[in-house]
Amino acid sequence: MYSIIGGGIGGLTTALAFEKLGIEYQLYEKSKELVPVGAGILLPPNALQVFDWLGVMEDLMNCGSIMKRITLTKPDMTPLFDYVQDDVKGKYGFYSISIHRWELQNILLQKLPKDKIHLGKSFLKFKQLKNEVTLFFQDGTTFNTNFVIGADGIRSKVRKQLFPKSRIRYSGQTCWRGICDCKSVAQEYQYRGIEMWGGQQIRFGITKIEKDKFYWFAVVISPKNQKDIPGNIKEKLSRIFKDFHPVVQTLINETLEENIIRSDLNDLKLMKIWHKKNICLLGDAAHATTPNMGQGGAQAIEDAYFLAHIITKEQPSNVFHVFQRNRIKKVYLIVRQSWIMGKMAHLKNFIFLRNYILRTTPPLILKKRWSAIYKLK
Repeated sequence: MYSIIGGGIGGLTTALAFEKLGIEYQLYEKSKELVPVGAGILLPPNALQVFDWLGVMEDLMNCGSIMKRITLTKPDMTPLFDYVQDDVKGKYGFYSISIHRWELQNILLQKLPKDKIHLGKSFLKFKQLKNEVTLFFQDGTTFNTNFVIGADGIRSKVRKQLFPKSRIRYSGQTCWRGICDCKSVAQEYQYRGIEMWGGQQIRFGITKIEKDKFYWFAVVISPKNQKDIPGNIKEKLSRIFKDFHPVVQTLINETLEENIIRSDLNDLKLMKIWHKKNICLLGDAAHATTPNMGQGGAQAIEDAYFLAHIITKEQPSNVFHVFQRNRIKKVYLIVRQSWIMGKMAHLKNFIFLRNYILRTTPPLILKKRWSAIYKLK
């Protein structure tokens, strides 16, 4: 029996993969119910190959929005890099999809048997025995299991007990995320992921997530753990991004303040190992990355796919070792590249040189780099 701690995207995808391959599991999630909160998420072709295998692509297409093009620009929308991903569609079968995070979680949850999903179960600690693990929950209940999958996010309680010296790393950047209904946004922004890099260490991104609904994010350099003054958030963001393309002001103005979420951008300092005995970490709990490449959720989804297949092929005592060996190289490459990209986006100096390099690098080189990430491996 495998016990999955965490009902986020990584945990739910793992459960659905286990369900498909007939692997016994139970999933425990601290929330009493999954409600429509959160922001948008990008599902690139590597994630969609997994979801196609799991049989949920029709649901994703109905609830999300296809993103055929990735565009990096100056604040006024002058292009620095523009990638129409027809070649990716031809090679891997899919364009990317943008979707509300909650919609994705709900799609996965509805595909799972209710008797295997335990909501309102806040994980407290574990005790490793000879051949079992006892799980303790805050409501006083306990459960004995053979194996534990810690899929409880970047602030994982499982990881904190398993690897107490693990460390979350702050990028120096904070991000506001918003979702708004906006029919006035021009057609040219409908099926694109656009990110505008300013010269004042700020950036703004836009993507459509469903009919007339757009997800946006705004990133600035900031000390960590800062708070906003309620009622002042939209005015503050409008002031910071006043010199950006007018569509930025439109999206900020059309967003209800209660739909704007602020969070610091962190990743997890790279760890050499993700497992001990019969407990293993997965997704953000093992290798959280900054969101600069749109691969955080995708790598958790890949984890679920590979772990499930490895369980069906390997001896139980060897599963977690083989899983990490198969995943660590790609995952850590993405963590490092995403960190570097975030620093590039917020350079204080050498802006002209950065933009020149982006404009003049042969498109084929940049396309090959992106395409390699989309390979399911």
